[in-house]
Amino acid sequence: MNTIISSGIDFSGGKRGGAGPPGAGASEAYHRLCAWENLLAACGKAARGKRGRRAAATFEYQFADRLLAIKRDLTCGSYRPGPYVHFTIAEPKRRKISAAPFADRVVHHALCRIIEPRFERLFIADSYANRVGKGIHRAVDRLQQFAQRYDYVLRADIVKHFPSIDHAILRQTLAGTIPEDDVLALVDHILESGAGVLDDEYPMVYYPGDDLLAACRPRGLPIGNLTSQFWSNCYLHPFDQFVTRELRCRAYLRYVDDFALFSNSKRELWAWKRALVERLARLRLTIHEHATQVLPTACGIPWLGFVVHPGYRLVKAHKVRAATGHLGERLDDYRAGRISFGELDASVKGWVNHIRYADSWGLRRHVFRGLRFQMRPPTAADAGFRLS
Repeated sequence: MNTIISSGIDFSGGKRGGAGPPGAGASEAYHRLCAWENLLAACGKAARGKRGRRAAATFEYQFADRLLAIKRDLTCGSYRPGPYVHFTIAEPKRRKISAAPFADRVVHHALCRIIEPRFERLFIADSYANRVGKGIHRAVDRLQQFAQRYDYVLRADIVKHFPSIDHAILRQTLAGTIPEDDVLALVDHILESGAGVLDDEYPMVYYPGDDLLAACRPRGLPIGNLTSQFWSNCYLHPFDQFVTRELRCRAYLRYVDDFALFSNSKRELWAWKRALVERLARLRLTIHEHATQVLPTACGIPWLGFVVHPGYRLVKAHKVRAATGHLGERLDDYRAGRISFGELDASVKGWVNHIRYADSWGLRRHVFRGLRFQMRPPTAADAGFRLS
């Protein structure tokens, strides 16, 4: 049951086996997707930061041959995604990660390079996840700006967001901006490859009008795919439009499945909560209703690992405990010779670079003293620590 019916179009113009351009029936967008220049750029993006890993190194060992094979499969319409490799992470919370084969990651980047600009023009400015020039820290900055201007906040997050994304609804949303049948056929193949991957993570929810067959609806986007991150924004774009245009909320922002609405009226925020619960149900999504409360902004807003007050920011306590444990393990590994000083240095600098967006000088001093690091005033060249 968990399948998506693709268009079944053959883009080869009846010719198979070559790596030339798509046939005469292919769209202009699909021509650009299959172009060598696009695939080459996509490969570079897929390998960025991963060239020391086996999958990327193996692909680059026979780089030209493998990229030509991808081009041939896309051109002939014979491309099919390979199997995922699954593993679980515990931080920041327990999640099942699904890693696609490296060749598929190249295709994901090639596809997104063609279709992402179309959607980027439609997205609201205050959607901050997986977008150029956005990110966690800018989302924190924006939330604090709203907290300084409004008295109350309604903060919410979606229950099991990636496992809950319904393929039929997503496909319909994408088709509204992707008119080309051949590009949509490729979207179908990628969507179908992730059907059922997160079934064990999804608590079945029945919505008004559902029958027992609703349990068979294909759903779930593999966490770890570039396309999953991008399609998550596409899926929630109609919800963003609902909040900003129909509810006319002037202070709203979202980062993946976390979002916040601001107002000077508690009554207005409670009414908005009822409306957004109803609207999310149309997308077959739910929020953690008991945790979604209207609160004064002066109390501090939990947001993306920080607690944001109108005038200052703190790091969440459980984030501090997790970072302390991780840095302690890295320090032990360095002293035992399992990692280099450069690797230890990168771990420490990465953590410092993140928490510097909070009022955290005292926190850093406390954590580093406990790990037998000695603090010194930071410079542009380092993270401000040395081993004692």
